[in-house]
Amino acid sequence: MKKNIIIAVVVITSILAMTFWFLKRDTTTSTDLTLYGNVDIRQVSLAFEASGRIQSLKVQEGDKVRQGQVLAQLNTDALKIQAQQAEAQRNVQKQAMLKQQVGARPEEIAQAKAQLLSTQVQLEKATQDLQRLQALNRSTAGQAMSKQQLEDAQSNQAAAAAIVKAQNASLQLLLKGARAEDRAATKAQYDVSQSNLDLIQYNLAQSELRSPVNAVVRARLQEVGDMTTPQKAVYTLALTDPKWVRVYASEKDLSQIKMGATAQVIRDSQPNQPITGKVGYISSVAEFTPKTVQTEDIRTTLVYEVRVYVDDPNDQLKMGQPVTVKITQVATKQE
Repeated sequence: MKKNIIIAVVVITSILAMTFWFLKRDTTTSTDLTLYGNVDIRQVSLAFEASGRIQSLKVQEGDKVRQGQVLAQLNTDALKIQAQQAEAQRNVQKQAMLKQQVGARPEEIAQAKAQLLSTQVQLEKATQDLQRLQALNRSTAGQAMSKQQLEDAQSNQAAAAAIVKAQNASLQLLLKGARAEDRAATKAQYDVSQSNLDLIQYNLAQSELRSPVNAVVRARLQEVGDMTTPQKAVYTLALTDPKWVRVYASEKDLSQIKMGATAQVIRDSQPNQPITGKVGYISSVAEFTPKTVQTEDIRTTLVYEVRVYVDDPNDQLKMGQPVTVKITQVATKQE
């Protein structure tokens, strides 16, 4: 009898000791926090910077496009003609500027000297004719010629003197070259023509609509032949990198979510093929639950936005797709 009692006491003591040890030990458990949300839709609307008629559209809805890829093009016939005109004007101003910088050619200076010499000879002859007539007029008391003849000789001599003065001034200008003010004015005209050409070439470059990022074409909003303006979008692109799922957590659940925590994104169509992601953003501002979020809780509850970033190279998650997100929690408690 005593033996049975002793055995029973030993067994009870062992059970109590094991229970005490189990309750007192550190336990680490992993649980999943289930949230509901959607694959975030982020998009950019693309429009031409200038107005014009659409000449070509190169991609369709659903096409994947790369950064810098040409998506559409405007008709540029008028711009090309304007560019040719602007280039010709620029070249004229450039030649004028170069001529001022180089100065007159030796041939031009020689020609100017020859013209001056010729006019000087004419002046000398006109002066001699005038002197001869004046002497004759004095010796004959005005009887040998008319007053008109004397006035004509005086006019010829004055005209020849004026021509010599003008020719000499032209020669001096050739020898000195253009003034600094004239060079500055010609340079300014050249800069204006160059700027005009640059603007036209910029407009030509902007006639091509290029994708700013890697994306997927979500909508094509215009057609070939349409007249477009900078206010009318031609394409809407969905941004896919990075891709994240937007979910909402209550204040109670928020304390269990940590930055960098692992999450499993589950689609309704493929529940057995979850996509792994990580918590990359936790909002610090509460908001009312959006109506688009499928949740079992009351929708008027204040919640916090949480973003789960996913690596989806095969594009399994579609923009706006409703998903279930299970965030792994690691909780350690001392009992």
